[in-house]
Amino acid sequence: MKIERSMIVAFVAALIAVALGVALSFLIHWFPPAASTQAIETDRLYHVMVIASIPIFVLVVTVVLYSVWRFRMRPGQELMDGPPIHGNTRLEVFWTAIPTVLLLGLVGYSFVVLHNNEKRPAHEIQVGVTGQQFAWTYEYPPAVTGGAPLHSSQLYLPKGESVYFNMNSRDVIHAFWIPAFRLQEDVVPGITTHYRATPDRLGAYPVVCNLLCGLGHALMRSTVHVVTPEAFKAWIKLQIAAGPGGSPAGTAATGTSG
Repeated sequence: MKIERSMIVAFVAALIAVALGVALSFLIHWFPPAASTQAIETDRLYHVMVIASIPIFVLVVTVVLYSVWRFRMRPGQELMDGPPIHGNTRLEVFWTAIPTVLLLGLVGYSFVVLHNNEKRPAHEIQVGVTGQQFAWTYEYPPAVTGGAPLHSSQLYLPKGESVYFNMNSRDVIHAFWIPAFRLQEDVVPGITTHYRATPDRLGAYPVVCNLLCGLGHALMRSTVHVVTPEAFKAWIKLQIAAGPGGSPAGTAATGTSG
């Protein structure tokens, strides 16, 4: 069967578009620096999704544009019908089976990433998170402080140690989102929600409410400080020594660079 030159041109253009799309997906930095072990697998899943999606998008657009150009209506054909075609069973099976296999593969890989991100390690600390209009507050239990619970407006976490967040809301639904960790979970009144993260990069990163929760939604921001385990223990001791009316929770910022 002779292949028309226009189809060859369309095929080559589609290949170029796919190559450019995949290259741009790696060249453009879509996300902030990754600061948790969960972020690594999440970013990899994103790139796999993009690599799988770009060829499909280009294929659909190419077929649509080619069909619009090649089979467009000419002057004098306004009242003419196209030829009656029953269909192509093999082609229909092909374009049903291939997307099914692709989707099942992506869903399976997503499940593996989610399962790995939620896998409980041998040792982890727990931190309570409370959302309210329009602020985040945090609670370190006795297992972390070695004494009474510690409440803070700043979130300090030790590098390399798994953290299990227990999240509650005092008023409306919020979303506890740490972009550098690539993790987000809704914080719902009357329900305790959870997720775990293992910080692996020293620094200070924003904590954001990612659900419209009222007029002050844009101001509902906090900071997570990832510090060395030694600096974390020193910060906990400093906050306990300061007491409820002591120095601000963010005064001990040592060990945050790296």
